[in-house]
Amino acid sequence: MKNYLIGILLFGLCFSCAEKKSEEKSIQEPTMDKVKLMTLDPGHFHSALVQKTMYPQVDSTVYVFAPEGPEVQDFLNKIKQYNTRSENPTGWNVETNFGDDYLQQMIYQSPGNVMVVAGKNSKKIDYILAAVTAGLNVYADKPLVINPDGFVKLKEAFEIAEQNGVMIYDIMTERFESTTMMQKLFSTLPHVFGELVDGTPDEPAISKESVHHFFKYVSGNPLVRPAWFFDVNEEGEGIVDVTTHLVDLVQWEAFPNQIIDSSDVEMLRAKRWPTILTPEEFTKVTKLTEYPEYLEKDIVDGKLHTFSNGEMIYKIKGKHAKVSVIWNYQAPEGTGDTHYSIMRGTKCDLIIKQGPEENYKPVLYIQPTIKSPFDNLLTSAVENEIQELFPGTTAEKMSNGLWKINIPDEFKIGHEAHFAQVTENYLKYLEAGELPAWEIPNMITKYYTTIAGYKMAKED
Repeated sequence: MKNYLIGILLFGLCFSCAEKKSEEKSIQEPTMDKVKLMTLDPGHFHSALVQKTMYPQVDSTVYVFAPEGPEVQDFLNKIKQYNTRSENPTGWNVETNFGDDYLQQMIYQSPGNVMVVAGKNSKKIDYILAAVTAGLNVYADKPLVINPDGFVKLKEAFEIAEQNGVMIYDIMTERFESTTMMQKLFSTLPHVFGELVDGTPDEPAISKESVHHFFKYVSGNPLVRPAWFFDVNEEGEGIVDVTTHLVDLVQWEAFPNQIIDSSDVEMLRAKRWPTILTPEEFTKVTKLTEYPEYLEKDIVDGKLHTFSNGEMIYKIKGKHAKVSVIWNYQAPEGTGDTHYSIMRGTKCDLIIKQGPEENYKPVLYIQPTIKSPFDNLLTSAVENEIQELFPGTTAEKMSNGLWKINIPDEFKIGHEAHFAQVTENYLKYLEAGELPAWEIPNMITKYYTTIAGYKMAKED
């Protein structure tokens, strides 16, 4: 059991190098002594967070190809901030190439071997196709696609990437959130969790729900969002954007290291609804005093209606799952984005809450569904399997019968720091020349799921 758990964590929590594929699979040979990053059209702050940390495998010179404007300037300002901070400053050297032909220039010059892209989601799949066709690796923020046409291109991109021996990888930071990691770990302990129930549409076996906010602080400063972030034709609707993380976690937690095919997914229900922003709220978050012309289609009675909220209920490998995302304008003082999750087992339920009782910090609870000797089984598991991998973790029985899992602060490093963890993992895969056997088919199925939910919600 001990060796089994260590194996699960090494692969399932993404702390290992890529597992070996079949001998027939060609291995990508390193083309450079170091990884060299090319950041393309950085329109989202996630592109900068990739460089909040430096990596020994990555050359300190980064090449930026983009149109001139406030978005790339915001990216450069963040890199400068990281380079000049007093604690653990980075040492990035940024070489810029501005112009309307930025994509063509990146392909023509190819000063690096990895394209980093986080920006307009509508353009992302075309960037990815161009990169892999040119023999470049791709490291992309989610979502890779936001509509059915994009999904067709994505499947083509993976085929071309395989032919050219390069790698496409999306940035799944939430796999490194400590309570999610712990929830997954407990679900692999059959003597504590049992096995995942089948569930029903009204009481799914696994649920993931998140609440996000348009106005927030990043790296200590108020986040200024580009106006196109509110255009679903550019950013994508909520049901294909943030839900990418949630669908990924459903697959990653419920079926660790298993290949999931699109035929394993059956969409049951899906819906979408708008978040409504006043002109004053729009100005505060974008610094623009009026709506751009392309948003006029979404203006009702002077207010912006953007379809940033969505929910889908589906079956995956016979288990019922639910994911939902809500975007509010701004979180109450002292709070932030929140997450709720439940995995229902035959012996207990694993529940992540992030409400006022948790001081808006995610906490994992365990609710037994069997009686004695569950308490003894749980405490034994914490003292042995859990503490071996997460030293210092304790279980506290509460008056309502729930068990609260106390995770040491050293494992709670925050969302921005997760970008470094995902990047380090990606660099290991680049060095190995391959991804785990399940990653590519599961990426394709993940986007099949979000697009299936989008299509059903639009039809309804």
